Amino acid sequence: MIPADIPADTSRTIVIVAAVIVDDAGRLLLVRKRGTERFMQAGGKIDPGETPAVALIRELHEELLLVVEPDDLDYLGRFHAPAANEAGHVVDAEVYFVSARGEAVASAEIDELVWVSPLEALKIPLAPLTGEVLLPLLAGRANKNRAS
Repeated sequence: MIPADIPADTSRTIVIVAAVIVDDAGRLLLVRKRGTERFMQAGGKIDPGETPAVALIRELHEELLLVVEPDDLDYLGRFHAPAANEAGHVVDAEVYFVSARGEAVASAEIDELVWVSPLEALKIPLAPLTGEVLLPLLAGRANKNRAS
């Protein structure tokens, strides 16, 4: 369901795929694209003919030089949020937890990457999908796991 403040016009919808990558210390990998100010999950647009999983594997290799296999992806869900860098647009995001091996290196259009705790993430400029949707979702999952 798209919130009321998000345009229903599908020509203003950007279909993307995004990765939630968390290290053993519980830190989240966020990236900032060249010429932008907000940090977000790595990922990107899905090319014609690609499945979301194939697109994410391609994007993670292009953006971070990570080699990811289909078995490394765990589907989290489909989410909508205002686009961070395109005013008046919304992202329609297929999101996966990703088990990434190797060291992420900022490449292609990625200007900067950071590993931050969820609390540290709240202190930096975030894309709406990250700050308003994924961080609260991850916090809820962490609290649920601690209670178990």
